[in-house]
Order: sequence, then structure tokens, then C-alpha cells
Amino acid sequence: MIRRSTVVYIFLLLVLAGAYYYLNYREQPAADIDLTLEPGSEVTQDYLFPAEEGTPSSIRIDSKSGETVELARDAENAWVLTQPIEAKAEQGAAEAAASQVTTMRILDTIPDIDPKIVGLEVPEYVLTIKFTSGGERTVDVGVITPTESGYYVRDADTVVIVSRSAIDPLLGLLTSPPYLETLTPAPEAGAVSSETATAQP
Repeated sequence: MIRRSTVVYIFLLLVLAGAYYYLNYREQPAADIDLTLEPGSEVTQDYLFPAEEGTPSSIRIDSKSGETVELARDAENAWVLTQPIEAKAEQGAAEAAASQVTTMRILDTIPDIDPKIVGLEVPEYVLTIKFTSGGERTVDVGVITPTESGYYVRDADTVVIVSRSAIDPLLGLLTSPPYLETLTPAPEAGAVSSETATAQP
């Protein structure tokens, strides 16, 4: 007859053997597995204005309501406003707008859609970009998508959805053109106000 203590020892031995096997031969968790992409399998993103076209040298936005704003580089490569009035531009804001043009990411392509449904029969906005490469592109901007994540945009005969976060800052130029702020000239020294002049005894 096997003694109880022997049974206990055999049970403990089996437990230890099972634990050893589990710790040494278990499948590695996903977090420990190196994730590597196969050559040529990198994720790519499509942009409305590819980098090959160069950097913007002119940005013009026309709205359906009749508003227009246009920025362009002058002979000294500085940004100036040509619409709605000619004026010097705040260079930081103008450069930010130019950079925004290059980040207009395409979220999706919409084939065979009625332009009237997405606000492109009469576009809400028309965006015209000239590039340092000498090229020029004009795209129509329609209404915001139902998910409010993008705008319907027509590029040639193709309708795509472009990220709203990339377009909104450009549309903001219509209401807040980046004019260079200038200081109001101070009154000339010795100038006498009309109140002072009439207060003479």
C-alpha cells in the first residue's frame, strides 16, 4: 500500500514538471514577437497635392458667396496679399498656409457620385494653387461629409474626401487674411489737440 506522503511527493513532482514545461515551452505572447514589415509593404498615404509638384508659390481661395483671398510670393520670395487688397503678409501665417496645402490628405475616393449631392455642382469653394515647379492646380471643394471628418473635393473628374483638419485652416483665410500688422503712427511732438487749443484763456 502506497503511503500518503509518497502520493503527496509524486503530486508535487508532477506539478513542478508541469510548471517547468509551461515556462520553457509556452508560446510567446504577441507583445514579445518582433513585428517587421516585409520590404515594400510600408503604409503609404495619398495627398491631394503630392510633394513632386513642389512648394506653393501662390494660394487663391474663392467662395461661393463671392469672397476671395490670394497670397503670392513676390520677387524677393516674401509672401504678399494680392486679394482682397494688396498688402504685405505676415510671413509666419503665410508659410503655415503653404505648409497646410502639402498636408491635405485624401481619406477616400468616391466613384460615380452626383456632384449636386455633395455640393460640387456649384462648389462651395474653389482652391487654386501655383507651385514652384511651374505647375498649377485647381480643385473644387464641396460640403462636409456626414461624419464631419472631411470635405468632398473634385480634382479633375475624380471626387475624393479630404481631411477637414487640413482644409479648415485654409478656408479661415477668407475671413482672417494674414495681413502684416502695422503700428498706428504716434502724434507728432508738439502737436496741440483741438481741446487744448480752444481751452486757451
